[in-house]
Amino acid sequence: MKRITILGSTGSIGTQALEVVRDHPTTFKVVVLSALKNSALLIQQAKEFKPAIVVICDESKYSEVKNALSTLNIKVLAGEAALSEVAAYGDSDLVLTALMGSVGLKPTIAAIKAGKNIALANKETLVVAGELITELAAEHQVKILPVDSEHSAIFQCLVGEEQNEIEKIYLTASGGPFLGKTKDFLSTVKKEQALKHPNWVMGAKITIDSASLMNKGLEVIEAKWLFNLDVDQIEVIVHPQSIIHSIVQFTDGSMKAQMGVPDMKLPIQYALNYPDRLKNDFKRFNFLDYPNFSFQTADMETFRNLNLAFTSLRKGGNMPCILNAANEIVVEAFLKDKIGFLQMSDVIEQCMEEISFVENPQLSDYLETDKHSRILAGELVTKSIV
Repeated sequence: MKRITILGSTGSIGTQALEVVRDHPTTFKVVVLSALKNSALLIQQAKEFKPAIVVICDESKYSEVKNALSTLNIKVLAGEAALSEVAAYGDSDLVLTALMGSVGLKPTIAAIKAGKNIALANKETLVVAGELITELAAEHQVKILPVDSEHSAIFQCLVGEEQNEIEKIYLTASGGPFLGKTKDFLSTVKKEQALKHPNWVMGAKITIDSASLMNKGLEVIEAKWLFNLDVDQIEVIVHPQSIIHSIVQFTDGSMKAQMGVPDMKLPIQYALNYPDRLKNDFKRFNFLDYPNFSFQTADMETFRNLNLAFTSLRKGGNMPCILNAANEIVVEAFLKDKIGFLQMSDVIEQCMEEISFVENPQLSDYLETDKHSRILAGELVTKSIV
């Protein structure tokens, strides 16, 4: 039985991971659960799965969680710092980092240093500090198992191909709810429109990122570090059907793709039980339901976030960290109707121009960059409202 820590158990990835655990009770045992502020759902999960430890990051809800679980043999911790403590928990075999945003960086580092394999759903960790994380993983001989559907697809295509050189990878994008729309159209869209993804059911932040193509930009950066690629080896293509999840092209011209219906439980299950596949009753793909696949070039002029992500990756250093921090601030502002859809790119670009560039950052540099980028992005959002 594999013992699993789930950081971010009340979010979209975390709840789906628990569905996988629920379907395979003799294969997985949950030993740690954490939530940012959804205490009610965390309590419900803890009562069902009975982990050794739970963490509620919102310290104001500690007493509520503690009292609700007082009759169970479950240790309750509170505060963001506790995430790093439980990430290194000795009785855990695998840490699923399903936290949203750069808050996942420190716990992931703690887990790696403790020798824990990582099922990585928190793409921001590699975006912010990809070089640092991959070096630590190599030093501690830790596997990083991607949970994103696109990176899981690449990972699956590479099984058995370790001796073969990659020529190129293609990350597929659905195009989101605004595929083919013009800047004039996008200048007036509201959050309600952006949250209506045509294919995937995801949390609010990642759904907005998908609509702006920032999610694909972050995935480009993540792919560079996961698969040790140069920027020019990564291409984004729009595939509205979201059946081909990504493609690897080898140096002989051969291509391998991983396909399936859009369901995050499949890459989650693959990462949790790697290298073995588990039987399940997930919906199966039927070619007759999809008689046509289509592909097109990503519009990086209209959806500037994708272009900004490529720019940050080519620049290197702390630039992707700036991009990510600013993006987290503007997405939050957009969800609160404080900034327009296209203005998000303006703020991110200005942060990339104004925040001090560090060519060879250490962890302290990443943390400082993240802090200052958030402050500047917040100030720029405020100015845009005035």
